[in-house]
Amino acid sequence: MSESDSATDWRKLREFSAVDLEQSFILSWHAEGETLLIDVDLFLMPEHPFYEKPRPAEKVCIRPAIIEFRFCDLFAIDGQPEGGLSALAETLGHGVIEGLRRHADGRYEISGAFGIVYLSAERPLLRLKGP
Repeated sequence: MSESDSATDWRKLREFSAVDLEQSFILSWHAEGETLLIDVDLFLMPEHPFYEKPRPAEKVCIRPAIIEFRFCDLFAIDGQPEGGLSALAETLGHGVIEGLRRHADGRYEISGAFGIVYLSAERPLLRLKGP
């Protein structure tokens, strides 16, 4: 990946408004057809519409959520092509999200303790899970 590559940081993507991905935690990765589902404990900021004042023991507002990438057709982990979406989901572990960027060519880059995942997909959809 070239440093001159024009990439948009997750903070500028409307899908992640009023959340902090760097304080969120990936619990698991799943594949359903051509869709990548990332199960996360999502850090909500006070301006998020579903923010609730945390209990004293919690200190922050964390809600279970899914980051969904539909119509994935290109996958690589740490620059090495993978066999497909199922292979990607099976090989990746959990951990803190260190970054998520959208490159000018439409590819996404997700980084963390699990490595760097590159994928080509539609814009992500962020869904909070019910109670």
